[in-house]
Amino acid sequence: MDSTLTERNKHVVTGLLTAVNARRTADLPTYLAPDVIDHNKIIHGEPDAPGAAFDGFRQQLDAFDEARMEPRELIAEGDRVVARLLVTGVHTGAHPRMPRPTHRRFAVEQIWIFTVRAGRITEIRAVSDRLGMFAQLGWDWPDTA
Repeated sequence: MDSTLTERNKHVVTGLLTAVNARRTADLPTYLAPDVIDHNKIIHGEPDAPGAAFDGFRQQLDAFDEARMEPRELIAEGDRVVARLLVTGVHTGAHPRMPRPTHRRFAVEQIWIFTVRAGRITEIRAVSDRLGMFAQLGWDWPDTA
């Protein structure tokens, strides 16, 4: 296993998290491939359209003031980096798939799996405590019918 490659891949992921935490959306292309596929659904039924992650990150930052994605663990092997994150924020803004702002705080753990190729993230998968987040924010669970 090439430890240099895994360290570079971890650096790409930490760079993305730093840019998101600093709300520097103009820096996203430094870390995300233009056709990145984001399998992380905010609410059921969203497409996995190439490049949609750029808009997804922007929408999240618009909806959540003080949004933070703090890495608790980073594990890398080959082209994959797994990040266990503490994600926090305050729901202060509008979002097309979320209710009106509640001005309530949330803190949940999430696990993200990033695929990194040629120095940029090409794929994102995530698992998060959505039920916990919805309960903390006072949101109703979405209807999946």
